Amino acid sequence: MKVKSFDLGGRTFLVTGAAGHLGQAISYQLAAAGALVILNGRSAEKLELLRKDIHKGGFAAEILPFDITEQDAVVAALATIHSLNGIVNNAYRGVTGTIDLVTPDEMRDSFEINLTAPLFLVQRCLPLMRKVAKGGAAIVNIASMYGMVSPDPRIYENAADYNSPFYGAGKAGLIQLTRYLACHLAHDNIRVNAVSPGPFPPLTIESDNPSFYARLIHKVPMGRIGFANEVGGAVQFLLSDAASYITGVNLPVDGGWTAGSN
Repeated sequence: MKVKSFDLGGRTFLVTGAAGHLGQAISYQLAAAGALVILNGRSAEKLELLRKDIHKGGFAAEILPFDITEQDAVVAALATIHSLNGIVNNAYRGVTGTIDLVTPDEMRDSFEINLTAPLFLVQRCLPLMRKVAKGGAAIVNIASMYGMVSPDPRIYENAADYNSPFYGAGKAGLIQLTRYLACHLAHDNIRVNAVSPGPFPPLTIESDNPSFYARLIHKVPMGRIGFANEVGGAVQFLLSDAASYITGVNLPVDGGWTAGSN
């Protein structure tokens, strides 16, 4: 029996929001698995630092800075790519605050980058992915456990720190969009899945805000926060041949948060 591999050698993936907390770990993970990773974000300087770090490890990466919410910029940037095996839609922009504090403009801006832009990026990348689809192409959307459950407001000390109500609504939409794309693109042999991270705050959270950290991990069955490379491993799996018959799923990476009643 032939064993399916997690190796990504010879493949090219575009990672949006690559310079962020999770984006860096995802990008490094894919590069270490053999892929050429195209690093996307709005800051060329931050992307270049990540590219250098990946190259120091002996792996391959290129930078492609553009704003995924600007369609002309998307088209121009994608014209420079000749082959693409998949996308990781990881870019995020948003604000915190309670229902009393958030504004309609903030909600529209959040939906634009967290939900609308991923759809149209996929649309624009389809010709590139269809070229390689005989061997299988794949998309992973980075959603959130808050696309499935609501945050518990009691873990926050200040109203301004609340996870905004439209964050979870946008991520829930991204999970459902994943299902739609999976069914519509299956005939092209393009798989589409989502990963929903749980609590992945900065590693300094324990020392910077010990009371919040204690309340946070109290809600996690595994009793700790997540490390960014644990999301990277899930993304690598879903992009690899080991997941060749998996499409339309949402994989929680949350230490059991959404499995329990909290």
